Amino acid sequence: MDLTERTLSSREIYSGKIVRLRLDEVRLPNGEIARREIIEHPGGVGILALDAEGRVPLVRQYRCAFSRVLTEIPAGKLEPGEQDPLSAARRELREEVGAEAARWDDLGTLLPSPGCYGEVLHLYLARNLTFGDRHPDPDEFLEVEYVSFHELLSRCMRDELHDAKTVAAVLKVHCLLG
Repeated sequence: MDLTERTLSSREIYSGKIVRLRLDEVRLPNGEIARREIIEHPGGVGILALDAEGRVPLVRQYRCAFSRVLTEIPAGKLEPGEQDPLSAARRELREEVGAEAARWDDLGTLLPSPGCYGEVLHLYLARNLTFGDRHPDPDEFLEVEYVSFHELLSRCMRDELHDAKTVAAVLKVHCLLG
């Protein structure tokens, strides 16, 4: 069975600094017509950085969508016209944690909410770290904490971390490093 939905029309509802919302009318595989609300996003990166002592720098920041502080791996969006996710990952690790990594491993991509959200997240493992000054964006207020990888994995399994990119990166690195 062909599961493809064919777009009949598309209308922009909102265009903001980061996302664009559009309303599509589609023909379903059974011939019926349906509406789809799609949020377009430029894409992003998430970095699980591992220092020489086996610790991972995490950032804590307030997330308006959930009205609370979340603990996450360093992350950020691709800038307009930015094609190389690894360059974005290097930038975000430097800005949020003040770290540079000599070794980068690609952990693949993640589709955070494919039912309506068009973001593709590129995940990386960064190792052989050196540290300098942090340079967060002017509207970015973060606290950095260092947690052993073992404790981070335990937090994931105890359902204490809820950010999808963080949980996915931790589990991927656990499988990768055994």
